[in-house]
Amino acid sequence: MTTFLYNRLFLASDTIFRVLLATGKTKDADSADIKQLADTLNSNASNEEKTNFLIEYLLAQRSVLLDAAKTLLFVLVIFLIGRRLVKLGLKLTSRWMEKHEVEVSVQNFVMSFAKVAYNMILLFIIAGILGVSATIVAFVGSAGLTIGLALQGSLSNLAGGILILTLKPFKVGDYIIATGAEGTVQSIDVFYTRLSTTDNKIIVIPNGTITNSNITNASKRMLILNFTVSYGSNVQELRTRLLDLLAHTEKISKEDKMEVVVDKLTPFKVQMQLKAWTKTEDYWQVRYSLFETLKEIIEENEAKLSQ
Repeated sequence: MTTFLYNRLFLASDTIFRVLLATGKTKDADSADIKQLADTLNSNASNEEKTNFLIEYLLAQRSVLLDAAKTLLFVLVIFLIGRRLVKLGLKLTSRWMEKHEVEVSVQNFVMSFAKVAYNMILLFIIAGILGVSATIVAFVGSAGLTIGLALQGSLSNLAGGILILTLKPFKVGDYIIATGAEGTVQSIDVFYTRLSTTDNKIIVIPNGTITNSNITNASKRMLILNFTVSYGSNVQELRTRLLDLLAHTEKISKEDKMEVVVDKLTPFKVQMQLKAWTKTEDYWQVRYSLFETLKEIIEENEAKLSQ
């Protein structure tokens, strides 16, 4: 057990000093001492000799280690404060967009970018404190090039997301048909658009695929109900009642034209049509509900004629 603990301690110490040497936290004159320490720790000397040598070195380097500890403590404090500021920044960004009534799809897209950007700023601040900012910049640059070449498809999806938000062929809440799938747009994210189908399935489509295909925005659908009444019916009174019904039906679009018209005259009945617009996802529910109410109104109308 003692030998295991010694080995763990020596390994940890060796790693710490190698990091200090690599990051420039020690003076050039100390490089030889660090090399000597590493050689001693990795030699065949007894554990007692290694321990004595390590203690002597730590005492000699206590000022360097104390500075490193202070730096790490300061970095920890900055990280904790920075994380709180990132959350605050995201909250303020979200509130600003809500206050200015920015579309939900744009809000989701901007918040995704803001989260990455704020955390990158925090990373660069911490790197600057540690004195490795130049290394981080070079690493990010080379990594960015490598990732960019490896993720060309993802970049295409990113560009597709920007095009969707700029050209606005659809928005969150619209019912669309694209790439052989259809459903209500649930969210427009950085790389993907999510659709919710009428049978409660979630379809995830890459933005690049959507922008390179035909898009049918079927957010509204015309509702046409055919029904017949007798020739003795008061068509004008019936039209007034049905238009009032449409005006008070919650899921009927009030912005579009609503009509009740005579469509055809048959030998025994007058065929009429009720026309209105509703959201595609509400179409069948509204249709069934209106048919029930329409039946009751027609029965009342026929009852008046029989009196």
